[in-house]
Amino acid sequence: MRQRRVFSVNDVAAAETAVATARACGAADEDVSLIARSDIELRQIPDDRINVESDLMPAAMRGAAGGGAMGLLAGIAAISVPPLGITIAGVALLTLAGAAVGTWSSALVGSTVPNPIRRHFEAEIESGRVLVVVDAEEEALPRIEAMLTAGGARLLPFEATSVLT
Repeated sequence: MRQRRVFSVNDVAAAETAVATARACGAADEDVSLIARSDIELRQIPDDRINVESDLMPAAMRGAAGGGAMGLLAGIAAISVPPLGITIAGVALLTLAGAAVGTWSSALVGSTVPNPIRRHFEAEIESGRVLVVVDAEEEALPRIEAMLTAGGARLLPFEATSVLT
């Protein structure tokens, strides 16, 4: 099972060393990313290393569920009013329309929400430190943690360490 660990280092040079160490300990290149203050990311971190996750997909899924539920409720309410002439097919259509609108609107909002790591460690990032995010197999994590902390990285507590699939 894959897990996520977040480490904090003082600067980009230390972050590059941490990335190389994590890769040497078994983390795949695409599974190690960096998060820093925007001015540091723009000037000093290669684009392929920047963690750009947002809340887009989770928000879209929540929007689809919420919008679909609201469309279904509206359809059921409309079917109970005989003069409207809504059929079961109309209820299904309202459900789909609600899901579509919910998905679209929630995805728009979710795309502007920063990822959970950036939100959780906002003070750490704003102080100028660089976060090294490692997603790796559970077996490789003890060695990665030991090597990175021995090299000066600080392991940060983060609740979502075992939710990756």
